[in-house]
Amino acid sequence: MKTVYSEKHRLHAPKRELCDGEMVENFEKPARAEYVLSAVAERRLGEIIEPEIFDARAFEAVHSPRYIDFLKNAWSRWEEIGKTGDAFPFAFNTLHPESPVPNHIFGQLGYFISDGAVPVTPTTWAAVKGSAFVALTGAQLIGDGEHAAFSLCRPPGHHAAKETASGYCFLNNAAIAAQSLRDSGAKRVAVLDVDYHHGNGTQDLFYERDDVLFVSIHADPAVEYPFFLGYACETGRGAGEGFNINYPLPVGADYARYDEALSDAMAQIRDYGPEALVVSLGVDTFAQDPISGFRLESPDYLRMGGRISKVPCPALFVMEGGYAVEEIGTNVANVLDGYLQG
Repeated sequence: MKTVYSEKHRLHAPKRELCDGEMVENFEKPARAEYVLSAVAERRLGEIIEPEIFDARAFEAVHSPRYIDFLKNAWSRWEEIGKTGDAFPFAFNTLHPESPVPNHIFGQLGYFISDGAVPVTPTTWAAVKGSAFVALTGAQLIGDGEHAAFSLCRPPGHHAAKETASGYCFLNNAAIAAQSLRDSGAKRVAVLDVDYHHGNGTQDLFYERDDVLFVSIHADPAVEYPFFLGYACETGRGAGEGFNINYPLPVGADYARYDEALSDAMAQIRDYGPEALVVSLGVDTFAQDPISGFRLESPDYLRMGGRISKVPCPALFVMEGGYAVEEIGTNVANVLDGYLQG
C-alpha cells in the first residue's frame, strides 16, 4: 500500500483555537501527521511517495469558485488591514445564508467559516492545497490500478462543505478524491467515514446524489460536534434518497458496539456495489483521545481494518481526525495493517 505524504502540511500551524469557550492550544497540529508517517514507515506498509501537482480547478468539482478564492486570499486581505495574528471570524452568517458575500474580510471570515477551529495563517492556503493534492494523488493511484492507497492528508477535510470551513477542515479531501474517482470513470463510489465526529461536509456535498454513497459512524450529534447534522433520519434528498446512511452512537461506545454498526455499514456498502471506496479515516474514536468520547483501544483498529477489507473494490484511506498525538500513529497503522492482512 503506497502512502502519499507532503511536507507542506507543516505550513498550517495555528497557535490557538476556540474550544469549549476558551482559547486553547490547537489540537490539530503538525505532529499528528509526523507520528503517523513514522508509524507507517516503521511497519513497512509500503512505499511513501510525494503528491503530484494538480490544477486547483480540480477543487471546484466540490467547492464553489468564490470559496476557493476566499481561501486563496483571506490572509492577504487580513494583512491589508494591519492584522498580524491568526485570522478568526467573530460574526457568523447563521441567519441569512443567501445574503451577498461581504466586501470586508471580517464579514468574509464569518461568511465562509462556521466555527473557531479553523484559523487562517499566512501559509494556510499552501498547506490546504497540498493536502488536497495528497488526496488527489491517492485517487489517481486507485484509478491507475492500485488496490489500496493511503493519503496522509493534513489539514483534514470531512467537515468542509461547498462554501464552508469548519472543524479544522478547509477543503474536503475525501470528497475531492471521490469526485476525482467518478470523473476518471468509476460509476459508483462509496465514502465510509469512521471519524468520531460526523462528516457533515461530505454529507452535504453528496446528499442529493446516487452515484456516491455516504456512510458515517460517529458520536450522536445531539450531544457532540458538529451537532446540526448526522442523525439517522437523514437519508438523502431527491436522487440521493437512500444513499446517505448515518449511524449515530452514544458517547462511551466501545468496540463491540462500534463493530455492530461497522458490520451493518459494510453490508450496505457491499450491496451498493461501488467501484471504489474512500475511507475517511479518523482515529479520534480512541479511548484516550482528548476531545472525543468513544472507548476503542489500539488493537480494535486492526479489527476495523480487517472488516473494511471485505469490500471487493479498491480502497483509498484519507486521513481525518485523531488527537491523542503519541498514539495516533499506532492506531492509523493498525487500520492499514488490518486491511492488508484481510
